[in-house]
Amino acid sequence: MAMFDFFKKDKTPTPEPEIPQAPALSWTERLKQGLSRTRSQLGSQFTGLFSGGKISEEVYEELETILLTADVGVPATQALLEQIRTRVKRHNLSDTTQLRDALKQALLDLLLPLEKPLITSTAQPFVIMLAGVNGAGKTTTIGKLAHLFRSENKSVLIAAGDTFRAAAREQLQAWGDRNQVHVVAQESGDAAAVIFDAVNSARARNIDVVLADTAGRLPTQLNLMEEIRKVQRVIGKAMPEAPHEVLLVLDANTGQNAVAQVKAFDDALGVTGLVLSKLDGTAKGGVIAAIAQSRPIPIRYIGVGEGIDDLRPFKAGEFIEALFE
Repeated sequence: MAMFDFFKKDKTPTPEPEIPQAPALSWTERLKQGLSRTRSQLGSQFTGLFSGGKISEEVYEELETILLTADVGVPATQALLEQIRTRVKRHNLSDTTQLRDALKQALLDLLLPLEKPLITSTAQPFVIMLAGVNGAGKTTTIGKLAHLFRSENKSVLIAAGDTFRAAAREQLQAWGDRNQVHVVAQESGDAAAVIFDAVNSARARNIDVVLADTAGRLPTQLNLMEEIRKVQRVIGKAMPEAPHEVLLVLDANTGQNAVAQVKAFDDALGVTGLVLSKLDGTAKGGVIAAIAQSRPIPIRYIGVGEGIDDLRPFKAGEFIEALFE
């Protein structure tokens, strides 16, 4: 008998979790809605700051306070203010009404290097390993990515590598059914072995993309971080140069803690891309600037809700416009 029954489901059927449909709004409107907390916070304060008057040290101090309250963080705030001061001098700006465009341009300069779309055509299968803490939104992100790749006519296989949490396996199976994607899973056991067999299965079947889930963990749990490094090494044994992408999923509501997560997971795994999830109207979007300043890893996707279409490639200009408009 085979060690794993790749596509077996529980004998007792479990009800599929409901997967919400995306609201009937454009992506731009959903993005604005997701950034509503930051935009309202900034907007109310910027109204007075940018309403006219002489640019002074007091104005810079007020701008600094606003950026810090929006979770931009100290290093990124200082970098932005330095760029704004340079722009004010270079272009002989004198009125605070001109600071708005100066700030938008400084943000664009900071975020634009992170706008690097994920290209999955460089290998077959293209193996994406997803990591993150519990509750960051990995499982939902995998389902959305499967939908996104399927819409691009790519074949997808999901490896349910979170063998510690039964609900994660069941949720992935529901997403797999929804997207007509095979899910490689077992009820318990070694996550690395599950993903190893999934990659080999994908190679044999000429699958385009493998989405490999891993168990959520805190970066301070050193033994668990070593386990995820083991998963990464085992994937490399199944296919040289894999995983081709290590995606870290971040909950946008965690604020500056997201920066600490990026540093810890990057040091452990060499993170190649980020997914910023749960920009649902309660998150402070300024943390994206803090990440850009501290560890400028490409932000591949942002998610603004639970709907199947609520995950899109990150575009810096679009993001900044949604913050201000």
